[in-house]
Amino acid sequence: MKVQPAAFLRTTLPLGIDQIDALDSGRYHSIWLPDHMVSFWPDSIWTEEFTDLATVSPSPHRHLDAMAVAGAAAVLTQNVPIATSVVDTVRRHPSLLAQTALTIDHLSGGRFILGLGSGETENTVPYGFDFNKPVSRFEEALRVIRMLWESEGPVDFTGQFFELRHARLDTELCGGRCPPIWIGASGPRMLDITGRYADGWWPAGAWSPEDYAAKLGVIHASAERAGRDPEAIVPAFIMTCLIGDEDELHEILKAPLVKAILLQISAAELAKLGHAHPMGDGWRGYQDIDPGELTRERILDFLDKVEPQAVLDMVPHGTPKEVARIVKGYCDAGLRVPKILDYGGMAGLAYGAHSPDNVRAAEDELLRLTTGG
Repeated sequence: MKVQPAAFLRTTLPLGIDQIDALDSGRYHSIWLPDHMVSFWPDSIWTEEFTDLATVSPSPHRHLDAMAVAGAAAVLTQNVPIATSVVDTVRRHPSLLAQTALTIDHLSGGRFILGLGSGETENTVPYGFDFNKPVSRFEEALRVIRMLWESEGPVDFTGQFFELRHARLDTELCGGRCPPIWIGASGPRMLDITGRYADGWWPAGAWSPEDYAAKLGVIHASAERAGRDPEAIVPAFIMTCLIGDEDELHEILKAPLVKAILLQISAAELAKLGHAHPMGDGWRGYQDIDPGELTRERILDFLDKVEPQAVLDMVPHGTPKEVARIVKGYCDAGLRVPKILDYGGMAGLAYGAHSPDNVRAAEDELLRLTTGG
């Protein structure tokens, strides 16, 4: 399986979908669309006091529905697969996920990838969704989706979370095949589920090529136990990086929104590299993020405690060529579809303007490294 980068299509305003033709050229394996109600960045530092990005967007949480945007992307492209990365099984009932996925698959002529995950606190709890036992809910939702796609006639099902009574989804599969399901997973149970069900995989966190390879090994072992071909599961990854030369990185690391990347990382992961987490030893990473609840005082204390070296130790960084070499290490560990995401653009408008060129340069170098060109 060759290495081929993926593209990102932002699902926040301003949308930028008018640029989608450039992503449909054959360069990219697929276009990935994130799905959020809110972003990870705290409201308290999305102000002009902390970032000039607030001068052009009043909020970091101007999200559109990823499934709806995927439908638009499906009819505006002809070649590239469209993937959600990822929608959760808490906010959407599996019967609706099954129907919407088939709809987008038909709109795209069989190019839709249903990317699924078990959910995150900030997108569920503030809206009153039940976020108890998300992994068990996730696995049961997968079973319901598959049943509705594969069954002929009405379906009866009684589970812990969902119940179907003479439920039917008579819409035929596009081209006679179910849309591929890719799963966002990192914990042991989710990795096992990925091996049993998934057609592709995104880690919710893999902090080294060795970590990536170990998690992929768990997936392959699970697939083999289930009688599936492990090599049929596409290994992917959203590679969050900081792209710039030494002087640029020095400035990028001063930006509050860049420092805030540590909010997405657990204290346990940071401790493995010898760093104390600015939010305390019990911080669980993105599962503890609720942007509206992270007060100005708490975030100012967090920012004051962030060590630049802790960010550099966790996040791939360097010039485009240096970042490409780091990503190549993950490819040697099994990664086949990387999305290089330059977080340096969060340092401000000046850095954001150069970020697309930096990403493209890193992609070009990665393709050279992986094809021997």
